[in-house]
Amino acid sequence: MGVRVHRAWIVAGVTFLVLLASAAFRSSMGVMVLPFEEEFGWTKSAISLAVSVNLVLYGVTAPFAAALMERFGIRQVAVAALALIATGTGLTLVMNASWQLVILWGVLVGLGVGSTALVFGALVANRWFTARRGLVMGLFGAAWATGQLVFLPLITRTIEIAGWRTASLIVTLLAAALIPLVWVVLQDRPSAVGLRPYGASGSETAEEQEQNATHSGWAAARLAIDGLLAGMRSRTFWLLAGTFFVCGWTTNGIISTHFIPAAHDHGMGATAAAGLLAVVGIFDLIGTIGSGWLTDRFDPRVLLAIYYGLRGVALLGLPLLLGPDIDPPLLVIMVLFGLDWVATVPPTVILCTRFYGRERGPIVFGWVFAAHMVGAAVAATVTGVIRDSAGDYATAWFLAGGLAVLAAVAVLLIPRRQSSSLPVG
Repeated sequence: MGVRVHRAWIVAGVTFLVLLASAAFRSSMGVMVLPFEEEFGWTKSAISLAVSVNLVLYGVTAPFAAALMERFGIRQVAVAALALIATGTGLTLVMNASWQLVILWGVLVGLGVGSTALVFGALVANRWFTARRGLVMGLFGAAWATGQLVFLPLITRTIEIAGWRTASLIVTLLAAALIPLVWVVLQDRPSAVGLRPYGASGSETAEEQEQNATHSGWAAARLAIDGLLAGMRSRTFWLLAGTFFVCGWTTNGIISTHFIPAAHDHGMGATAAAGLLAVVGIFDLIGTIGSGWLTDRFDPRVLLAIYYGLRGVALLGLPLLLGPDIDPPLLVIMVLFGLDWVATVPPTVILCTRFYGRERGPIVFGWVFAAHMVGAAVAATVTGVIRDSAGDYATAWFLAGGLAVLAAVAVLLIPRRQSSSLPVG
């Protein structure tokens, strides 16, 4: 008789695919900066504005998406998000002005990917898993981070051979293709199919017995705002949000958006630079899953301090090593960056759940994630301005490295345990 796989792992598998694809869709903008410059004559600052709007909405949408999923269901919101991504990328095929890029890629795609980001993964993990939750969040974090990077060489090659419009069309078709898979497989809670979360034992908990309550959009928004207000009353929230702001600055903001143009400044080809980002994505898969395993066993605060510290070292060394060729020291830096890319996610999710509860924790994490993407948006714009004004990216790299070192110190100020005065879900 074969071993029966708990449905939680099937749900996790589909969630992994959605996170992987959603991240790949959002980050594909990074390899289109040069084609947009060449075809339309837009400046890096103008294109960075669209990226910044995308990143802000990516982050700010997350807590509201979590609340909407609590009210209307995970499946319904995920399907709507994928439809937005398909619409936004599809309409870029006929754009001819930078403000249209802001609306299509910045607003529509930003809203779509924000609704299928890590908060979506955190909600699935908290509802479907009691055991191995840290590991599952590590897998989801790896999907999100790896999706941003590992497909970039393929997208870059597609642009070189067939043009950026073909790449956008492929994104549109893939987003649409995921919709029926999500609709068939995803369920909001294990109880909807007569199951308990993976690893659950003993009596059924009140959280397992809860059901989604269909209310108005305003009620969902109020739930998200209540989560923010609950978090803002504690120092822990500000430390988590502040350090995740730096996390966004040092990943999506500067690396995903500006690494390829920066490498181009040093004489490296776009395909080679995208290949280095793919290396980051591959090793991130190892680093983030490993971080999930470690988070189940060690103090998340200490892990975060190590991760941010290593990232700071990598960023400070990067401008000294960039050149036309991929030398071994540069490859080592990119591997180090990969191992550390989104290793910060599992410890941060676990800390949010520990301090704010299983139901409110994902919504609070949504606001922490919003800070991550706001940090990324600020970095994308600031880095573009630094490049346009100074003529190179050196100052931007050193600024990002210094912020990462500060974050390594700040996470150690997070309390070890929940205080009795902290609000919980």
